[in-house]
Amino acid sequence: MKLRPLLLIVLIGGAPAISHAQEYLGQLSANPYAPQSTGNPYGQYGSPYAPNSINNPYGPYGSPYSSTSVNNPYTTDAPRIIAQDGTYLGRASANPYAPDSTANPYGPYGSPYSPTSINNPYGQYGSPYSPSSAHNPYATEGPEIVSP
Repeated sequence: MKLRPLLLIVLIGGAPAISHAQEYLGQLSANPYAPQSTGNPYGQYGSPYAPNSINNPYGPYGSPYSSTSVNNPYTTDAPRIIAQDGTYLGRASANPYAPDSTANPYGPYGSPYSPTSINNPYGQYGSPYSPSSAHNPYATEGPEIVSP
């Protein structure tokens, strides 16, 4: 398990609140050969047997019943997607009603027309030809998934 510390400072009522470190869940990529890709069925982040893989149907990030799962259509706390350049790309969620879900076809992160959507086939993060895309099978700089 690889942990990358991420420090978030949020102002709540004038005082800074610091969140816990988030867990790195791999690169959201269709590349079946990249070691950190969620598309690699034999890798640490893509294997359906890895404990914290989004492809594990019994794990916290892949179970259709977990509140932190990418496969739960009612999820409340799905993993976040962050591009290599630091751009927030929404949550890897199956919830079509959540405003920041990649499954919301009308939201900024799920619309096929939004520049910040991984579902935009002509955008930097959704094109099958962009090296920063989640859908390029040869991507080298796919977006990262981090725990909620």
